Amino acid sequence: MPSMALLLIVLGGLLLFDGLVARLLFDVPDQLLSIMVAVGMIVQLVSRFLSLILRMYEQGLAFSMSQVLPKLLLLAIIGIYILIGVSQNLTSLVLAYVATFTLTCMVFAWNTRQEWLASFQQSVDAERLKPMLRFGLPLVLNGVAFWGLTATDKVLLRVLSSYQELGLYTVAVSFAAAGIILQSVFSTIWAPTVYRWVSKGECLERVDQVSRYVLFCVVIIFCLTGLFSWLVTFILPDRYDDVQWLVISCLGYPLLYTLSETTVVGIGVTRRTGFAMLAAVLAFATNAVGNWYLIPSFGAAGAAVSTIIAFLVFFILRTEFSMFLWRPIPRLVHYCYTTVLVFGSILSTLYGEQLSWLTYSFWLVVLLASFWTFRAEVGQLKQVVLYRLGNQ
Repeated sequence: MPSMALLLIVLGGLLLFDGLVARLLFDVPDQLLSIMVAVGMIVQLVSRFLSLILRMYEQGLAFSMSQVLPKLLLLAIIGIYILIGVSQNLTSLVLAYVATFTLTCMVFAWNTRQEWLASFQQSVDAERLKPMLRFGLPLVLNGVAFWGLTATDKVLLRVLSSYQELGLYTVAVSFAAAGIILQSVFSTIWAPTVYRWVSKGECLERVDQVSRYVLFCVVIIFCLTGLFSWLVTFILPDRYDDVQWLVISCLGYPLLYTLSETTVVGIGVTRRTGFAMLAAVLAFATNAVGNWYLIPSFGAAGAAVSTIIAFLVFFILRTEFSMFLWRPIPRLVHYCYTTVLVFGSILSTLYGEQLSWLTYSFWLVVLLASFWTFRAEVGQLKQVVLYRLGNQ
């Protein structure tokens, strides 16, 4: 209710200005587009809360299908557009997205019908509501700040640069979306699992162990991307050649965020969500300042560099706050490798074309070093694989 009330107030205020939302997003002052965007946001908010029911009940298959379904529905609707000859314009595309969001929300509502129908039969417990609001309201501001953290690059590229640079950056982000799949899957599984561990007061050493495995995975993905990003030039037209350098820094958002999920546990356990909000606000400010100064000089490359630096700050702040509130976390290896990865990403994005083979040599050295640093984890993984093969 608080989230919906806040969203309705904000959207209501924006819709009072004819076509303002569409003008800000699409540079088209169209009130119909603005209303469609507002409907899409409301439906998405409802879907988000319904999806949390599936997630916290660990209904993995239903949750996973709900994540895949929107993509399939969007493709189906666009396919229908092509078959029946719908006008290929912005209004049709936005309508397709809104229809997709609405149908997905209906699926969520059906899968969680027992829970939300039961909620209407319960009265509001004011005593329980107060601590829940103390826990949740900072997360509203945290969500706004995190949205700013992830959207500032695109907004300022639109304002400070050209649509060509924005298009180039969007393509690079699309390739980096492979990291978002990892982030989504891990976050879905991790949150219920770690809270169950903590509630039982056992297996807490597993949190640190999982964090090292995730760090190893993050290092490998960064290094392999740095070594083989040139392959995208065989897929894209010549005018998108710079994507091979941008995609490395664009991985910073999903991969560093995923890593921070393993070190931020203390904030959730202690329910001190104000610290989560503070981390997001400071990272957002870092990204805004970085984009403001770098985009005019470097365009899409500046946006990518600023974003990965901001997510390094985000990761460090979440880790330090979690330690302050809960318990010490072995983090020296984390900080060393994430700093090296961000440094290499910045060099690749800004000067990769000039440095050429030196860039590839850098990523190869980091990759080989990681296998030495995480040799214990490699050995454990090898034992697991051999054990599984032996049982088969």
